[in-house]
Amino acid sequence: MIEIKGFLETSFLDWPGKLCSVFFLPYCNFRCPYCHNHPLVFNPEQYVTIPLEDILTRLHSLRNWIDGVCLTGGEPTLHADLPLLIREIKRHRFLVKLDTNGSNPQMLENLIETGEIDFVSMDVKAPLDPFRYSRSTGLPINLKPISESIEILKRGKVEYEFRMTVVPGLHREEDIQTLGDQLRVGRRFVLQNFNPENPLDPLLKNSVPYDLKVLKKIEKEVQEIL
Repeated sequence: MIEIKGFLETSFLDWPGKLCSVFFLPYCNFRCPYCHNHPLVFNPEQYVTIPLEDILTRLHSLRNWIDGVCLTGGEPTLHADLPLLIREIKRHRFLVKLDTNGSNPQMLENLIETGEIDFVSMDVKAPLDPFRYSRSTGLPINLKPISESIEILKRGKVEYEFRMTVVPGLHREEDIQTLGDQLRVGRRFVLQNFNPENPLDPLLKNSVPYDLKVLKKIEKEVQEIL
């Protein structure tokens, strides 16, 4: 079974409109310079593995409070036994949300078709252009699986959203507009502000995040693109 390297009992931020617990899973195939979970990517062994049985016991004590469980990382779909973890969570009658970078469309589609996930948040890093996407992910990226995952979600067989973390110096307003035009999913496209506290690239610590009011204005504009 997948090693669970972090557990957050309650979060209002990780599942739109729901209160959930969060499982943090190790490793990722991207190297986004603005990633703040990079210790989980490079050195997961520094974190104690939390036994699933212990977490499930705690979840049962929270049953009257939480709506479900969010699986995040790292990149959860790197783990071949992710479906087994999800089935175990579902066996205890909790809803499951998956956070993913969209690099494994085959697993994503299988999880949707078997009804094993209830919500998907896919992080889209930049406009669907090889240069800009690779710059935002920190290594050369094949956009084909990313595009496939986008199309799988847009079929509407599961609730979903696309998220973009907006980073000064990496993303301009026109980049956000371009991606909004490429996705055309209305309010399912949401923007997240960059957090300079602990980025993978230490040079980004000096970057000033976008003004939140400006970001919300841009988000409203791109959500009107249908």
